[in-house]
Amino acid sequence: MKNKKVLIVAANYYPEISQKLIKYAKKVLPTNINCDEIIIPGVFEIPVVISRNIESYDGFIALGCVIKGKTLHFELISRAVTYAIMKLSITHKKPIGNGILACLNKKQALKRFDKGAEAAIAVMQVFLK
Repeated sequence: MKNKKVLIVAANYYPEISQKLIKYAKKVLPTNINCDEIIIPGVFEIPVVISRNIESYDGFIALGCVIKGKTLHFELISRAVTYAIMKLSITHKKPIGNGILACLNKKQALKRFDKGAEAAIAVMQVFLK
């Protein structure tokens, strides 16, 4: 795994959550990984930002949080983004670690920052295959 370039795309709708996810992701990245980050407003925008940058990076880490509200928005956004990320990964044959939390409440999200590290580790493991 020589000098790979990774882009973290993080939704900042809940900044106290996204900043911790980023911190945990970066903590586990090896020093020979060149890592950039783009901060965007919400989770729904993650796939388009990855798509725009797909040729410039070897892998991606998608980070953010969707919290269930009183409507179907939570389910629709979570499914659409997960599907779009998977499609980009398969089509372009590049790893995209999915560290997007889908939580029932903010308290639950505040206990899951390790998902940032898990998404980064997943990308690193695909590089090794």
